[in-house]
Formats: sequence, C-alpha cells, structure tokens
Amino acid sequence: QVQLVESGGGLVQAGGSLRLSCAASGRTLSSYAIGWFRQAPGKEREFVAVINWKSGNTFYADSVKGRFTVSGDNAKNTVYLLMNNLKPEDTAVYYCAADEVYYVGDYSTKEYAYDYWGQGTQVTVSS
Repeated sequence: QVQLVESGGGLVQAGGSLRLSCAASGRTLSSYAIGWFRQAPGKEREFVAVINWKSGNTFYADSVKGRFTVSGDNAKNTVYLLMNNLKPEDTAVYYCAADEVYYVGDYSTKEYAYDYWGQGTQVTVSS
C-alpha cells in the first residue's frame, strides 16, 4: 500500500508559479511511476505529467510542456510538480497517483493504470 498526500496548492495570479508536493509513505517509490492529473470544474480528470522513479523518465501533456516540471526527491520520498507561467485554464484540483511498473522507464498517462491516489490539492489561477 502506498499513501499519497498532496500539498502546495493555492491562489496565484496568471503568470505566477506554484510548486506542488506529493509525499509518499508506506513503500519506497523505486517500483513506481508517479503521475499528476487534474480535474477542472465540469470536466473530466486529465493527465498532466509523470515521472518514472527509477529511471527518471518524464512525460508531459502538450498543454503544460515547457511550463511544468516534475521531479523527485529520493531522500524525502516526495515528488514535486513545479508549475511556471500559470494560466487561468490551469485552475483545477491536482492529484498525484502511483502506478507500480515492471520495466525500467515505463509509465502510463491513463488513469486506470494508477492504483493509489492522493486526496487532491486546489490550484486557482486568477486572470
């Protein structure tokens, strides 16, 4: 079992930055890919970014590429999502999730692949 707790959300003006944290407990993340997803009001949850913990491979949705960066801290068993140049359309509840993977470098952008989810943290970007 993996427990995930997100933090770092808040209200920011367009063009600003936030760093979200996803703290994991229960197991080390060496066998997992950690994904970030978001859900805006009235919309389906969508993939944002993912990092394969062991290889460090990352992948981003086109909508955030070049603005968001996902990274991990081994010592803290924590994954970060640094969000720069935020736009009002980035407003959503952001979730991190863990997917146990079996091949080095593997990851998924699909919700159904992820077994463990955090409770979410609200990000609001004002124009």
